[in-house]
Amino acid sequence: MVKEKYGEIANQSKQQNENSCCGVGGCCSGVDYTIFNENYTNLDGYVADADLGLGCGIPTEFALIKKGDTVIDLGSGAGNDCFVARALVGEKGKIIGIDFTTEMIEKARINAEKLNFNNVEFRFGDIEKIPVTANKADVVISNCVLNLVPDKSKAFSEIYRVLKPEGHFSISDVVIQGELPENLAKAAEMYAGCVSGAIQKNKYLEIIQNTGFKNIQVVKDKLITVPDEILLKYLTTNELADFKKSNISIFSITVYAEKSKCNCKNC
Repeated sequence: MVKEKYGEIANQSKQQNENSCCGVGGCCSGVDYTIFNENYTNLDGYVADADLGLGCGIPTEFALIKKGDTVIDLGSGAGNDCFVARALVGEKGKIIGIDFTTEMIEKARINAEKLNFNNVEFRFGDIEKIPVTANKADVVISNCVLNLVPDKSKAFSEIYRVLKPEGHFSISDVVIQGELPENLAKAAEMYAGCVSGAIQKNKYLEIIQNTGFKNIQVVKDKLITVPDEILLKYLTTNELADFKKSNISIFSITVYAEKSKCNCKNC
């Protein structure tokens, strides 16, 4: 379902995606709700054709990317974060974008070819089985994607595997505190829309720690308010009132963490 939805999104404009919930057409179409995404337009390397308005942060902002680095972007979409990262690594660096949607890969490759970028590569693949050799990346980035991955422990294990010793990641994602109402949690469009696939914030950070990462920091933490018009598609008026009175919260966070000097997770 997620693959199908994001295949459709690849063929939509940024404006169309901003008129929906995290780009998912039909979820809240017709109203300009830029709920999650950040403004990239002033960043070096920004490519308008690659910006589909799908992110929930700017992971490169905290990624400490240096000239000559190899950077892997998980869920690279049309290439937005990849092209911003390229401006940071320079001509001698390498960017590898991974996405499991054929339409997104095709769009990203077209964007790279237009700009004659020969050090930006896009690969078809699954984040639970990243198509990259071990100890390859200096930095891994991802933007509002891991909440869509069913096995988050496996995903972070793969991130650990592909990072070089002392490499690090900067990941922007959606997490929650409290339990979502059942009708909201089961809504397919809200899953593809980056809400109901999100897990508890403390559980998210626990998975990262259990994977073996060190120096884990939440470097950005933003409360997300989902408009009533969206919530009323899944909740009754009374359920919405209860939801707003509860301590349930949805957050966009950016997390930074480092791999140890060796490949042993216990170091």
